[in-house]
Amino acid sequence: MSGDPGEQAGQFRAEVRDWLRAHVPAAPLPSVDTAEGFAAHRAWERELAAARLSVVSWPAAYGGRDASLLDWLVFEEEYYAAAAPVRVGQNGLFLLAPTLFAHGTPEQRNRVLPPMARADEVWAQAWSEPDAGSDLAALRASATAADGGWLLSGTKTWSSRAAFADKAFGLFRSEPGAPRHRGLTYLMFDLRADGVTVRPIRQLGGRTGFAEIFLDQVFVPGADVIGDPGDGWRIAMSTASHERGMSLRSPGRFSAAAARLVELWRRAGDPADTALRDRVVDAWIGAQAYRLHTYATAARLAAGGTLGAESSLGKVYWSELDVALHETALDLLGPLAELDARPGEDRDPGPAARWLEGYLFSLAGPIYAGTNEIQRSVIAERLLGLPR
Repeated sequence: MSGDPGEQAGQFRAEVRDWLRAHVPAAPLPSVDTAEGFAAHRAWERELAAARLSVVSWPAAYGGRDASLLDWLVFEEEYYAAAAPVRVGQNGLFLLAPTLFAHGTPEQRNRVLPPMARADEVWAQAWSEPDAGSDLAALRASATAADGGWLLSGTKTWSSRAAFADKAFGLFRSEPGAPRHRGLTYLMFDLRADGVTVRPIRQLGGRTGFAEIFLDQVFVPGADVIGDPGDGWRIAMSTASHERGMSLRSPGRFSAAAARLVELWRRAGDPADTALRDRVVDAWIGAQAYRLHTYATAARLAAGGTLGAESSLGKVYWSELDVALHETALDLLGPLAELDARPGEDRDPGPAARWLEGYLFSLAGPIYAGTNEIQRSVIAERLLGLPR
């Protein structure tokens, strides 16, 4: 391969595009929020891993290709453009893995990352609690030191993927008398361990994308602590920056949706409706702006920079872009958006109803990963230097 980075990126893009064209299922897989769909998506991840495409930016030793962040963004663009299946392992791949690369031990990386890349182990995120959502520091689930490890007790809720996942990662209070942001420990645990009860949360559509996790004196070995005991808040903020930044919601997701919106306008738009036409254009420009911003961020990270509080800017931007983009599509479709909707059924909705399902999911964007109200406070205080 040529040493020219632009040519290398072009060759990699062509390889990914050709592979996806040959392997993406012709019919959409069942919903990942059903047992059947979860299994089908796990099988898809294993197919990606066999081609060394599941984690292209990871080191080869863990199943990756040692690709640059820019190449990862290229992969994401092609992946979403191909309408490939949802990544069932996204919590592990895009949240836990970067945390392990930054704060984990070599033993943890060697043990956890290869089965994660193959989807042999799918991870759930176990952060929120009944009284600790965006105010994560209010959590009460405890980790008590025991011989050789820790005993976990408490309740986690709105744990994404937990209904069918294998393992989970979360934050626990290990020093009850410490200030709110101290005395917290970041731990990994097995969802099938003794003392763990997983109760799926059935959503309005009938599916179970989330679950409650009840922990009753669950033993976790000391080797499953990420970082130092008591230092969990600092490490969790590293995870949060990836969740709010480019890892969980890469620009390829929105570029592909904006391209579909433009095609929808060409098919169904009224040329006389210039206001709606302008909204389509605004959505497309917004997606491109986020794409260019993310490429600039990737270049900065590649040069040794870090992703800190500025990730809150991206989170507010992409979550509101997602809502606006889908609202525009629904206004274009009018009543047609609901004609082939089949809420609660496991089979895939028709093309129009996919916009409706996408819209319903987009409404969660300003809430998860820290509400946008909280993110605006972070932006005001940490980036703009405004008083609390």
